[in-house]
Amino acid sequence: MYQISLLFMQFLLFSIIGYVVEMITCLIVNKKLTNRGFLCGPVIPIYGVGSIALLALLAPFKESPVLVFLLGMIITTSLEYLTSYVLEKIFHNKWWDYSDQKYNINGRICLVNAFLFGIGSLIIIYFAGPYLTKFLLQIKDKYLIITSIISFVIFTLDVLYSILVAYSLRNRLIIVENLKNEKLAKIPGLFEKMLTKQLKNIKGFKKYPNRLLKAFPNIFRTNQKEFDLMKKISLKEKEIKKKIKKKNKSKKKKASKKN
Repeated sequence: MYQISLLFMQFLLFSIIGYVVEMITCLIVNKKLTNRGFLCGPVIPIYGVGSIALLALLAPFKESPVLVFLLGMIITTSLEYLTSYVLEKIFHNKWWDYSDQKYNINGRICLVNAFLFGIGSLIIIYFAGPYLTKFLLQIKDKYLIITSIISFVIFTLDVLYSILVAYSLRNRLIIVENLKNEKLAKIPGLFEKMLTKQLKNIKGFKKYPNRLLKAFPNIFRTNQKEFDLMKKISLKEKEIKKKIKKKNKSKKKKASKKN
């Protein structure tokens, strides 16, 4: 139990460090703070998985920084490519796109990131990894296990919630795309009615948080027309609800006057 707790806490701490790195990068590039993670919490799991993989796979090559750098580049970029591919297949969206960068592969990975990941690999193997492990080993076994259990429960709940939200967004986009291809949808006014009906039938979360689109702006860029349609329908629904409320209020006033 202790070894599993130690491993999970290493994963979690590296995931938090990755989140901080992304936040700082985003602040430098975009001049504003943005939650860059898929999850709601300050955690980016791909950094945790990548760091643990590097510590496990590159330990035999620790005597050669050049090999650590090169192998680190290969391992981390492979993980980024695989993650991008899996997310796209599951959620029907391309979460990030490096197509505007030189020397990219299918927009999933690029040379600049690979180089930075190589430097990151050196930091993890020679500095962050040893220091984090030393820090965790100083914590009493009992407290480490309790902390890891609590953290795991919170992390799991965050993962489940975030997946539900992402699936809700995915289903909405698929419905819009499918309806756009139907011949009936080309009739003026009918498309919006069909779309409204379909969107109401989505089970689970009716709305997706804007945080997800801010964290992964490529989703919005590649589906802008679909989001515009959904926003238009949402505004119409609000207008209809307001009209119904006004009518109900006027009916109540008339009824009270008669009494």
